Amino acid sequence: MTTSAIRPRIRLHRALRGWVLPLALLALWWAAVRFGWTTSPLLVPVSSVWDTAVRQLQSGALATALAASLWRDLAGFAIGASAGLVFGTALGLSRLFERMVGPSFHTVKQISLFAWIPLISVWFGLGDAAKVVFLSLAAFFPVVLNTFEGIRAVPADLLEVARVLRFSRTQVLWRVVLPSAAPSIFAGIHLGLIYAWLATLGAEYLLVSGKGIGNTMTDGRENFWMDLVIFGVIVVGLVGFTLNWIASRIESRLLAWRGRSVAAG
Repeated sequence: MTTSAIRPRIRLHRALRGWVLPLALLALWWAAVRFGWTTSPLLVPVSSVWDTAVRQLQSGALATALAASLWRDLAGFAIGASAGLVFGTALGLSRLFERMVGPSFHTVKQISLFAWIPLISVWFGLGDAAKVVFLSLAAFFPVVLNTFEGIRAVPADLLEVARVLRFSRTQVLWRVVLPSAAPSIFAGIHLGLIYAWLATLGAEYLLVSGKGIGNTMTDGRENFWMDLVIFGVIVVGLVGFTLNWIASRIESRLLAWRGRSVAAG
């Protein structure tokens, strides 16, 4: 067998390793209910969760809830990440701006995200506007911190070369600072996307107005439909995994030039 034929199989085997733990937990769950290891109503049969999933798909309830949650998540992430990039860049480039604004920012970032809920609900109500503002805050802070740290970590040697070459400030920013800080910036954006999705569920749980996967889980809890709650948990995990995978792929593609430049050297 040729090496090119073996490599896809190796990749497949490595990919399948990630399914070992979920499948083991699924088997344990099935066995616990099937053989009566527990009589708790909190642990429903796998078949009940499957039937709930089928009903949610066929009725369109899942699509409606996911569409609402993802819209809020992406809107909040886009606003928060954009503001975070601008603020973090200004904080990293300007010592004066850091001295003026930095202490206040570093104080505010210590406040728990969920501590903002009462204030946001008073200012923006309980609708989508309040939820998007909350998600924007969730994405804002990790993007600011990683952008700031990435810019401040730019090697002095690169800046010295830029001065020797008489780069303008704009050239220094776009050709030296941002490419050097790109890994840290993308790490912050990646974290912002993850935090925004986690905050989506918190916002829908605490600001209960409207549709969303968090509201679906809340309905299940209030009516003690544990099959619906467990189904919601599984959906949340799968969506979070998918968002993380997409972000990782985009990050790898956009930063591929770093690997090529190192190899070329």
